[in-house]
Amino acid sequence: MKHAELDRLAHTEVRDGVTRQVFTGEGATLAWTTLAPGHTPRPHSHHFEQIVYIVSGRVRFVVGDDEVELGPGGMLVVPPHVEHFAETIGDEPCVDLSIFTPKRDEYAAEEEIASRSSASSSQGDELAGRGTEERS
Repeated sequence: MKHAELDRLAHTEVRDGVTRQVFTGEGATLAWTTLAPGHTPRPHSHHFEQIVYIVSGRVRFVVGDDEVELGPGGMLVVPPHVEHFAETIGDEPCVDLSIFTPKRDEYAAEEEIASRSSASSSQGDELAGRGTEERS
């Protein structure tokens, strides 16, 4: 059985002002994303369905031609192939939990690298080296 604790998941710096923690299963990915105030939004689309839950902070989410402001407890669905982006509102970082289906292999790779870096010291150097090569 695969299991983890949120506070032990590695943080990946996606770009300036955006960090992510991930946990994956066979068919879906959980991603906790922190958007710092003032980060630069980047409109994008992907083939995944994305269900977003706002954990803390406030955010303006644009999905296609629709726009909504959400705070803690707010939720939305981003359909596959629809351009979208999020922008933090106010001075508090926004933390969202997104569920992606199907699983995002590139996010799963981040999780694998994080778990390798916490391997025992006898295995850690060898595994961490492989993780670095895979990211190149």
